[in-house]
Amino acid sequence: MSKNLLPVAVAIAGLACSLNLLAETGPGAFELFNGKDLAGWKSFVDDPKVTQGQVWSARDGVIVCKGEPMGYLYTEQQFTNFKLEVEYRWAGKPGNSGLFARISGEPRALPRCIETQLKHGDAGNLFGFHGFPLRGATDRSSEKESKLAGHVSIVKRITGTEKEPGQWNKIELLVSGANLTVWLNGQKVNEATGAEVKAGPVGLQSEGGEVHFRNVRLTPLAH
Repeated sequence: MSKNLLPVAVAIAGLACSLNLLAETGPGAFELFNGKDLAGWKSFVDDPKVTQGQVWSARDGVIVCKGEPMGYLYTEQQFTNFKLEVEYRWAGKPGNSGLFARISGEPRALPRCIETQLKHGDAGNLFGFHGFPLRGATDRSSEKESKLAGHVSIVKRITGTEKEPGQWNKIELLVSGANLTVWLNGQKVNEATGAEVKAGPVGLQSEGGEVHFRNVRLTPLAH
């Protein structure tokens, strides 16, 4: 290759890498976790004697959640319509966790929000806590009353595609207006509608069992 063509080849290779990254993340996508610390995040811990650092930490490019006590890590920024992508794995015996969206109201163990379930065996189920409206297909939808979560709307997943405990799973949540779609490891596992449209933080839940998160990426949507 001539010396004159070398800069052109380098530029084309760089453009190809950029286009591949854009295709993977989508336009406007950005990392919510910088891989080093929890800058840009706050937390609620359902025990005033326990500090954030005793539950949540950043280590080797991973957010580590000890799983106890209950609570959640949430973004300082608020979002209404977006695609959230997260990889997670169970450190030991699988426990319970979830992704929160459109968090509002007073901070508590289970805040008013939408939860995408990560509990092993149920990953992909959707919940609306404290009256947060949500509905899906009739055969997958139900409601109940809960001491911790108030009036709960439930939309069970269509199918399960979780990997074996200890392996990384990738979950994707699309929140667009009143509609939600969930993919787990590349396969659509749930969809719902009727969600209240409002801005709020997104969050990661602590609810039993050490769980790790990485590549926490969000793409804001115009509508």
